[in-house]
Amino acid sequence: MTDDYDLDSGPDPAAFAARRPEAVDPDDPIHAVGIGPGNPEFLTPRGRRAIAEADVVVGFETVVEFVADLTDAALLTCGYRDEGETLARFADRVASGERGTAVLMGDPNHSGYQFLGKVERAAEEAGAGPVRVVPGISALQMAASRARTPMEDTTFVTLHKSGDLSADLERLRRDVGERHLLVLPRPYDLMPGDVAAELVDAGGADALPALVCERLTHETESVTETTLGELAEHAGGDGSDETPFSDLSVLVVRRA
Repeated sequence: MTDDYDLDSGPDPAAFAARRPEAVDPDDPIHAVGIGPGNPEFLTPRGRRAIAEADVVVGFETVVEFVADLTDAALLTCGYRDEGETLARFADRVASGERGTAVLMGDPNHSGYQFLGKVERAAEEAGAGPVRVVPGISALQMAASRARTPMEDTTFVTLHKSGDLSADLERLRRDVGERHLLVLPRPYDLMPGDVAAELVDAGGADALPALVCERLTHETESVTETTLGELAEHAGGDGSDETPFSDLSVLVVRRA
């Protein structure tokens, strides 16, 4: 599988994943399963079954480890450097007749389309058949529940992706104070403090309530209640030691 795209200039694998609706086929050989926030109690029964019935499971090592005990499948783990090679091996095994499941944190529809696109492209190149998405519970849904911000009154933006984020940031700048904001930050250059500073610069009131939700559904879950102005004081830096928040954070800014 070739990695001939540049996320700053395209083509973006997320666009490949979103190019057309899914075909309806109950016997799809590949599933892309959202495993939820990492707590197995939030893995859906359908996702659990797709993992248990797979012959081969693929995903980032930090994701696969959450489901390793739920299946007897062969486990293929990858990082950013070897994901193309690993996904090609996965797709070749499915093309030879095995059932495959790719696992993603949360819900593939929330910040997972770049990896989903790579899975689909590998499957297409190997002649392995279509990919069926199994949605999951997302930390975003958990954060909306904790903050009591109805999704229909909320602007959601994911910054947890590669490529140009200017349009995403502009949506947040436009809607701050008018709608609730639900944001997946990007470790570690666009963390909650950096997003807050961007919103204050756009005219967001310092007093707007802000919540940083970390490690949701886990025993170490925490929710920091603050204000937009106070949060903006943590802007700057590009490493884990330069922010008080973890890489498993969701930012919520309540509207005025």
